[in-house]
Amino acid sequence: MADHDGELHGRVAIVTGAGRNIGRAIAQQLAAAGAAVVVNARSNLAQAESVVREIEGTGGRAVAFVADVSDPALVSQMADLAVERFGRIDFLINNAALRRESSLEEMTLNDWREIIAVILDGAFNCVKACHAQLRRSGAGAVVNIGGLSAHTGARNRIHVVTAKAGLVGLTRALAHDLADDGVTVNCVSPGLIDTARPAGSPEPQHHRIQHTLTGRAGAADVAATVRFLCGSGARHITGQTIHVNGGAFLS
Repeated sequence: MADHDGELHGRVAIVTGAGRNIGRAIAQQLAAAGAAVVVNARSNLAQAESVVREIEGTGGRAVAFVADVSDPALVSQMADLAVERFGRIDFLINNAALRRESSLEEMTLNDWREIIAVILDGAFNCVKACHAQLRRSGAGAVVNIGGLSAHTGARNRIHVVTAKAGLVGLTRALAHDLADDGVTVNCVSPGLIDTARPAGSPEPQHHRIQHTLTGRAGAADVAATVRFLCGSGARHITGQTIHVNGGAFLS
């Protein structure tokens, strides 16, 4: 993780859902570029602390914080911790999500609301809690992590597809609202990603029918895009959805 130029040295990032998969890769990339990172996990402290140890093992700075981002009080505490530990917040990466599958017939209103709460309410809560610090940064950036299915649709995922599509709208709206604060807001939409899933969990249906043109999948490319959007070379990019999917979907 030591191959970057340290462009983000002195900056501080909060990465939600960073205990594994894409969130973990993002936290590692930002740390490699010099940023201190708050590694958020919904409930698994051991995973978050493992990422912190990896970052600290290469000379970086990080701290773990367990919080369900749908809870605004816990999100506020997370933002306070970032400032208390590292003095500021420059980057907010809204990656936390639940990606469950259920048919319309089996889906309850509570099932629907739980997904919406984590993905959309969570992003809103985090932006609210971090807004003042992002405004003070002078180079603040919000990156929302969307999803391929928000643009293609997918069976048995109406709650996830709707929530991820909502992040695109949130991105565009926030880009307007935060422009005067010098904060950029973008959405990175991953494609087919090799992710660790709970034992016995099937591969998502849309993964079985879609394929990349590049012949591979991976979280590192998504993390590299997020790292770029947080850097000085991306200050003229805002309100955009950037697809990182190996050609699985051509926008």
